[in-house]
Amino acid sequence: MIHLPFADRLEAGKLLAVELSGRKLSDAVVVALARGGVPVGFAVAHRLGLLLDVLVARKPGVLWQRELAMGAIAGTARVSNEGLLADLGVSAEEVEMAIAREQSEMKRRDGLDREGQPAVDFSGKTAILVDDGLATGSTMLASLRHVRNVRAAKAIVAVPVGSRDACDHLRREADDVVCLATPEFFYAVGEWYRDFHQVSDNEVRDLLAESRVRFAKPEATMAN
Repeated sequence: MIHLPFADRLEAGKLLAVELSGRKLSDAVVVALARGGVPVGFAVAHRLGLLLDVLVARKPGVLWQRELAMGAIAGTARVSNEGLLADLGVSAEEVEMAIAREQSEMKRRDGLDREGQPAVDFSGKTAILVDDGLATGSTMLASLRHVRNVRAAKAIVAVPVGSRDACDHLRREADDVVCLATPEFFYAVGEWYRDFHQVSDNEVRDLLAESRVRFAKPEATMAN
C-alpha cells in the first residue's frame, strides 16, 4: 500500500526500486530524466545495483508564449502536439526555430550534467526510464522513443506517481509501465510530495558522481 504524499524523491525512488526488484534487470540501465527524475533514479539504481545515466528532455514552447508547450524533445526524438499547433496556426518554420533553441539548451545541460562522461550505450540493454512523476507524459514519451532509436532492447517506464491518462498512453509504446500511484484527481506532480524542491544542476552532478562511485563499489550502502 502506497501512502501519499511521498516524503521526497529519494523515498519515492526507494519504494519504486522495491516494486521493480522482482523483474529480471541484470542488463538494465536506469535512465533518469533531468532534473527532477535524477534523485528518484539515483535511489532506484543504488537499490538495484544498476548503472545510472541521465537524459535531458525539453518542452519547446510557442515562440510568442514560451510557457505553452508544443510538444517535447529528448535526444534523437521529438513529440508534437499537432492539435495545438493546428489550432494556433504555428508554422513549420516556427516549430523548427523553437526546437533548435531547446536543442541548444539540451546540449548545454547534458554537458554540464555529465561532466565529460560519455552517454551510456543502450544497444541491447533494458532502459528503465525514471522521472518523479507523469502529468501529460510528453517528455517521457520523447525519452522512450529516443532509447528505442538508439537500439535499447527493452524500455520500461518507472515513476512513483502519474496521471491515469499519461500512464495508459505510455503503455501503448513501452514494454512495461511501473507507476506506484495513479490518483483519481491529478493536477501536478508536486502535489504528491511533501518536499518537492527544484533540483539544481549541482545536485544532479553530485548524484551522478556518487552513483558512479557506488556502482564501482557495490558494497557501499545508502543511509536510510
